[in-house]
Amino acid sequence: MASIDLKRVYKEHYSARAGKPALVEVPPRSFLMIDGNGDPNTAQEYADAVAALYPLAYGLRAAVKKETGDGYTVMPLEGLWWADDMSRFSVERKGDWKWTMMICQPDLVTGAMADEVIPEVTRKKNLVAGHKVRLEVYDEGPAAQVMHIGPYAAEAPTIELLHDFIAARGLALSGLHHEIYLGDPRKSDPAKLKTIIRQPVAGR
Repeated sequence: MASIDLKRVYKEHYSARAGKPALVEVPPRSFLMIDGNGDPNTAQEYADAVAALYPLAYGLRAAVKKETGDGYTVMPLEGLWWADDMSRFSVERKGDWKWTMMICQPDLVTGAMADEVIPEVTRKKNLVAGHKVRLEVYDEGPAAQVMHIGPYAAEAPTIELLHDFIAARGLALSGLHHEIYLGDPRKSDPAKLKTIIRQPVAGR
């Protein structure tokens, strides 16, 4: 029986330095995903989405362990963020935000396994949004990333730093703004929260 620490296996993509943006190449990986829209601080849709992802991620881990004998760490919550009109994408207009919340899955998790576990756990746990969750491969490709330490609402200077880093290398923003939440806002001091900010790039 093996216990796999996925954050170590995928270390390059789940660690970053504060104030030091870097370029990375992110390969295609499978994720549990759920889409929605609205202010993450107030929208019930967002709360229901996050409440569905974790039980399903743990349900898949249990299924893998039962089938193979191997365990693994459940990965952190991640989010893709955008707006239909990107000129309106700002912290002042969170109600216009669209998002995909997701949790990375190891290769051990198969589509057939997800097709069985998602409805089963949704029913057992009475997950309001469980039926909206899917297993899907996300191919991010070349990107730049940096660590943000502090409240989510204070990310703007970190994002600006990252975008300046991208522009200085003659690259262009491509794809969706991506955040990886390494801390739990329910338990951590907001000043110490760690979030990887990632932006796909084009022109390499």
